[in-house]
Amino acid sequence: MKHRLTFRAYPTGDQAIQLAQTFGCVRFVWNWALRLKSERFSIDKQKIGYAETDRRLTQLKKRPQTIWLQDVSCVPLQQSLRDLQTAFANFFDKRASYPAFKKKSLRQSANYTKNAFTLDRANRILSFAKIGTLKIRWTRDDIPMPSSVRIVKTTTGKYFVSMVVDVEPIQWPKSNASVGLDFGLVHLATLSTGEKIENIRLAEQEQKRLSMLQRRLAKKQKGSRRRVRARHRIAILHERIRNARMDALHKLSTNLVKRFDMIYMEDLNVRGMTKNHRLARALSDAAIGLAGRLIESKAERYGKTVVHIDRFYPSSKTCSACGQRIETLSLSVREWTCVACGTGHDRDVNAAKNILAVGQTVSAHGAGRRTRRGQPQRATRRRSANHSR
Repeated sequence: MKHRLTFRAYPTGDQAIQLAQTFGCVRFVWNWALRLKSERFSIDKQKIGYAETDRRLTQLKKRPQTIWLQDVSCVPLQQSLRDLQTAFANFFDKRASYPAFKKKSLRQSANYTKNAFTLDRANRILSFAKIGTLKIRWTRDDIPMPSSVRIVKTTTGKYFVSMVVDVEPIQWPKSNASVGLDFGLVHLATLSTGEKIENIRLAEQEQKRLSMLQRRLAKKQKGSRRRVRARHRIAILHERIRNARMDALHKLSTNLVKRFDMIYMEDLNVRGMTKNHRLARALSDAAIGLAGRLIESKAERYGKTVVHIDRFYPSSKTCSACGQRIETLSLSVREWTCVACGTGHDRDVNAAKNILAVGQTVSAHGAGRRTRRGQPQRATRRRSANHSR
C-alpha cells in the first residue's frame, strides 16, 4: 500500500534561491495551464487534456519571453500539469471545488519523479536535478525507495521533503473488540463504551489573538516589509494550531485502531455540513473529516476494519434499548428518556451504541465497508431501521 513519509529539509542559501525559482516556474505553469483550460472551455465547451498542455508547454519554453522556464528541471513542470489534470478530474467528479490560481504567499511545492532524483539509502543522501544534495533530518532508520518526492515550503519558511513509498501492511494483535463511533462538536468523538473524547477547540482558543494579528495585517501597507512580517506571524499561529490538531487526531486514531478490530461510524457529509454558516467554523476546528480519514488509513495499514453506516440513519433519535424512535430531537437536548421502555439516554452515547448495532448488521450483510479506491456500499435507511428493531 502507498504511504507518505515526511522529513524536514535544510537547503543552503544557493539551493534556497534555486528552489524559489523552481517554485515560481511550477506556479507559473499551473496558472498558465489553468487559464488556458478555463478559456477554452468557456469559448467552445472543449476540454484540454494533459497531452495537449504538455505539448504547448514545450512550445512555451522556446519563446523568448518565457525561456527562463528552461533554467529549472522539466519534471516538476510536467508534474504540475498532471496535478492540475487530477484537480479537474476531482472537480468534475464532485470531490473538490474548481481549481484555483496559485499565489506566491501561500504554500509552495515541486514534485519530482524517479528520473529527477536519486536516493542513496545506505548513506541517506537525497539529490535532485539542478538542485543537488539536500540536507535532510532523517527521523526513520529504514527508508524505502520512493516513487516520487515532493519538496514543500510552508508559509512559515520551513522546507520538507514528502516521499510516496510502498509499505507492507502490519498486522497488529487482534483484540476481538468492536466499537461504534459518533462524531460531534461538544465532544469530538463518543464511543459506544461510554467514553468521550474532548474537543480541544484549538482555533477557538486562539481566535482572540488571531483576530488581533489579522487587524494589524489589514493596517499594513501592501508591499511593505512590515506587512510581510505581520503575515508571517499569522502563518506561525496557524501552523501551531494545525500541528496541535494533527497531534491530537493522530493520538485518537492510533488509540482506536490499537484497541478495536472493527470500527463503525457514520458516513458523514462534512462538506455539506460546513455550508451551515453557524457550524462551519466549529466543524473546521474539530476536523471531523480528517479524523475519519486518519482512522481509515491506519486501519487499512494495520489490518483492522472500518465500516460506514448510512448517514441518514436516525442514530440519535432511536432508543438503543428497545428500538423505539422519537419524531423530533433538537440539538440542544443532550439527554432524553424513552417513552416506550423508560430508559434514560445520553444523546451521544446512545447514538454510538446504535451505530455499533446497525454497523454489525450492515457488515453481516456484506455492505458498508470502506475500500481504498472505491466508495462504500451504504446500507439503506429502510434496511438499517428494520434490522435495528
